[in-house]
Amino acid sequence: MSILSLDDLPRADASPPPRRMTPHKRPRAHSRNGAKPTDVEDARRLLAHCVLFRKLAPHERNILAARAHIRKFDAGETIFLKGTLHDSMLAVLHGEVRISMSTAEGKELVFALVHAGEVFGEIAMLDGKPRSADAKALTPCSLAVLDRRDVLAVLARNPTAWLGLVEVLCSRLRHTDQHLVEVALLGVQQRLAKSLLRIVDAPPNQASNRNELRLSQYELANLVGASRESVNKCLHEWRRAGTIRIEKRVIKIANRASLEAMAEPE
Repeated sequence: MSILSLDDLPRADASPPPRRMTPHKRPRAHSRNGAKPTDVEDARRLLAHCVLFRKLAPHERNILAARAHIRKFDAGETIFLKGTLHDSMLAVLHGEVRISMSTAEGKELVFALVHAGEVFGEIAMLDGKPRSADAKALTPCSLAVLDRRDVLAVLARNPTAWLGLVEVLCSRLRHTDQHLVEVALLGVQQRLAKSLLRIVDAPPNQASNRNELRLSQYELANLVGASRESVNKCLHEWRRAGTIRIEKRVIKIANRASLEAMAEPE
């Protein structure tokens, strides 16, 4: 039985002031020399399995891992904001990160949830331009920050490794296209069903348990591009129908076949 947690997370307006990668405040972080050996080992392990760097020789991955800055963030803490000028790429060692964009009216659209073993921030790393979206820690996170000059130097010495970067960018583009199509053409119930199935079916990385994801109804609503009220209505209808169970803010998928039928109606 698949399980999703609905524990409330800090709302955007209740989050602490950004403590990282802002023009006026330096981020709270562990320095490179202060990184724990386990953090460096995690970085080496992640880079070995990451699509972006798996074509590199082990010693090249070790060079990147050794030069990475290890930084930690609390749940709800801002990692970077859209428009900030920072050209590093980040790899998630532990925890989960939300990539989103907000409007002037306070509405938010979530583009992706980045899990342990995945990278983000690669666009600004490549073109050196401002961040194209916001990144916030969904859970307590440990990140390996890779400087642009270090990544480009390794890629320059290993031309075949650029293929891994192309794979990552194509995957991001396909995901974005799919998300936009779903928001534009599908109803809330179908979008929510698809999102829940994607969350519980995501392949595990390292020790991350994808079947116990902490998401509030507010987060689910932003993920599918709907109001919290619409998401709440769907969840309660599914609970009455026996498709899911909600116990102590945890969603348990009780009838996967029913959820799949809603995600892919004939």
